[in-house]
Amino acid sequence: MTRTALIVAGGKGLRMGSDLPKQFLPIGGKPVLMHTIEAFHRFDKEIRIVLVLPREQQPYWKELCVKHQFAIDHIIANGGETRFHSVKNGLHYAEPGLVGIHDGVRPFVSQEVIGRCYEMALAKRAVIPVINVVETVRHLTETGSETVNRDDYKLVQTPQVFDTALLKEAYAQEYTPSFTDDASVVEAMGIPVYLTEGNRENIKITTPFDLKISSALIECSI
Repeated sequence: MTRTALIVAGGKGLRMGSDLPKQFLPIGGKPVLMHTIEAFHRFDKEIRIVLVLPREQQPYWKELCVKHQFAIDHIIANGGETRFHSVKNGLHYAEPGLVGIHDGVRPFVSQEVIGRCYEMALAKRAVIPVINVVETVRHLTETGSETVNRDDYKLVQTPQVFDTALLKEAYAQEYTPSFTDDASVVEAMGIPVYLTEGNRENIKITTPFDLKISSALIECSI
């Protein structure tokens, strides 16, 4: 069965306080995005990689590939107005089989998590990785706030892996702001989404603090 990895990288670096989009920031001597693509290539040398980038960022990405001699084959799709529209554009290049949607700034997803998500999706059709909430959680109310049972909640990661035909059907729906990730798009059709264990190192790099953590994780892996 054909496996596609659709990697969405549309960040502008605003929360990072940088003019350089966060997916291009260097860790371990090369851009974050290259580490992310390499994770999926290590998992499966034959996986079909589709990279979704804003049109205006594509020339710079190609320059980076030349500079770093980055030769992993991938298809580039144009980013859209929102993440929803970016994924929809990228799905045009996904072949029948399974497709995993992954954040371009999550370079530390483990091989085990990638494998579990694709394996489970063969039978379940819609699988997402999650981790436990370890902090105390409070719910805001009209009169203040209240503690809730953190065991009732999970933190969602990527890759979110689906049957390709199912996900394309889901993305044929009209966009609404409630579509915060791919699972929410699929659930809007009444399709159940199944959970599997993620890995805590699979952070989404969005702030300078995240970048410091990433540098430490890179050093530990060398």
